Amino acid sequence: MSTTIVPDGASGRVTDRYGPPSGAIVAVDKYKYKYLIAIAVTLAAVLELIDTSIVNVAIPHMMGNLGATLDEISWVSTGYIIANVIVIPMSSWLSGYFGRKRYLTGSILLFVAASWFCGAASTLGGLIFWRVVQGLGGGALLSTAQSTLFEAFPPKEVGIGQAMFGVGVMVGPTIGPTLGGYIVDNLSWPWIFYINVPLGIFAAYMVWTYVRDSEHQERAGSVDVIGVLLLATCVGSLQWMLERGERYDWFDSRFVTVLGITSLTSFVLLIWRELTIDEPVINFRVLLNRQLAAGVAIAAFLGLALYGSVFVLPVFLQGLHGMTANQTGMIILPGAISSAITMAVVGRNSARLDARVTVPLGAGLFLLAMWKLSLLTFDAGAHDLFWPLIFRGIGLGLIFVPLTGATMAELKPTELAQGTGMFNLTRQLGGSLGIAISATLLGRFTAQSRALLSEHIVSGDPTTMARVEMLTRGLVSRGVNAIAAKQQALAVLDRQMQGQASVLAFSKLYLLSGLALMSSLPLLLLFRSGKSRGLGPGAH
Repeated sequence: MSTTIVPDGASGRVTDRYGPPSGAIVAVDKYKYKYLIAIAVTLAAVLELIDTSIVNVAIPHMMGNLGATLDEISWVSTGYIIANVIVIPMSSWLSGYFGRKRYLTGSILLFVAASWFCGAASTLGGLIFWRVVQGLGGGALLSTAQSTLFEAFPPKEVGIGQAMFGVGVMVGPTIGPTLGGYIVDNLSWPWIFYINVPLGIFAAYMVWTYVRDSEHQERAGSVDVIGVLLLATCVGSLQWMLERGERYDWFDSRFVTVLGITSLTSFVLLIWRELTIDEPVINFRVLLNRQLAAGVAIAAFLGLALYGSVFVLPVFLQGLHGMTANQTGMIILPGAISSAITMAVVGRNSARLDARVTVPLGAGLFLLAMWKLSLLTFDAGAHDLFWPLIFRGIGLGLIFVPLTGATMAELKPTELAQGTGMFNLTRQLGGSLGIAISATLLGRFTAQSRALLSEHIVSGDPTTMARVEMLTRGLVSRGVNAIAAKQQALAVLDRQMQGQASVLAFSKLYLLSGLALMSSLPLLLLFRSGKSRGLGPGAH
């Protein structure tokens, strides 16, 4: 008995034709397992994103167990991210070379195996090595997952799949430190890696069972070794520079300057190489599509604003208010939920929504949230952050799904994987730049604000002297001798001044995050259409 698979482009169904002799046709829904595919690839992407930040809260414990310095242990994070961003732009080529199903499943299993060895590592070198391997496996889990979802859903429902993916992208970096703090407090640091094992195996099983290779997949006949080396040099040097720039005072350091020159030189050579060969590892030609180019640029600003604000808020809550990672997570959670709900609503109605309307609206809400956060004082409590974070979550929800759909709308199916790879790469690099800028400006803004405040807190100033006298009397009343009480009163005043300087610095950073995202909106003028187009069987 022979079987013929007959695709029906109009209905999105596949028919199995059995013969002979009747030639009866049985229709099978091609999108039957769309939600299972979405759950599988989104879970894999969430695991990858959580692992970019989950280790941060465990660093003191790792230093103690492995006998490492802060500079040495930072490679646990830096090595992972560098490996990650190198693989992301290559994921389209790798998916075509190995087949999407095998590549995605293999990447998840590599990520899982590396996670296990990270937890079992007894030396710093071993931990860093397996974190790099983990990053290489995790690099596939963003862009490959996103391009898979474009084909897993019918054209009219593609926004639903992107909404599920978007929730993971937005929530993952937020809950990483909170989850890490809970695990470290209640178990031990190796469990931040072990937790990936059962979840990753489940995701790999689901992917292997339900994901299929792309109908539009093109397998390269050769390996662009030179392109791969240039890509690794370019992106690796750039990420290393962003990770270490603040510590070495940026371009005042010869090391950071060399990294910058290396990244720029290899980037120019990479573009020349990829545009002059027939089978490049990165197809830069797709950026000739102005809508993709504009969307990729907006994604960089989105990453900068998102990761910059995500970095600043926990530092504000834990550094100034002494909150734990769990308490910080509970404050951030309502905003993450509002983002998820907004994406669900937007995703279900994506066919009717125009990114040229929803993205400015979302950016406006994000700016409003950042403005309200900039008004926080040293005495602000959790209730003061509730509505700003709700607005922030809704704003991001209005941006991600429509922007992704519209950015990919004009691409051919064969170009989709390259497009999603570039979209995710620029968002990740934008995020790294946002964190680097925030870390640098936080220190500088704090120093500037402290210098400004100190001009008004000088010896002989009546207000200052009255404050010191009040603090001194309070300490004396508690049994502290007069000389020690005076010294402690001055120390308290100094801490209060430092706290106020920090609040002023955070205020400026919040506003800059909002303004950075707003500054990208003129790029929407390059969009020919703001509506998403699915890539089902009828796609051309």
